[in-house]
Amino acid sequence: MAVEEVLSEVSGTVWKVEIEVGAKVQAGDQLLILESMKMEIPVEAPISGEVWEVLVAEGDPVSEDQVLVTISG
Repeated sequence: MAVEEVLSEVSGTVWKVEIEVGAKVQAGDQLLILESMKMEIPVEAPISGEVWEVLVAEGDPVSEDQVLVTISG
């Protein structure tokens, strides 16, 4: 079983978390939305699988390349 880390592409704030641990996701499903410089940036699942960890909560600040979610495929 491979575990894929989903990284933040930008520095900003977690605006909305749309998944929870144990959720089944397909590649391309929206996991959460980041806010950076008044723009909403969707974060999508890179692989299909099960959400293993959600490492951020709404309102949390994030930095570029920070791990947000892990998915087991």
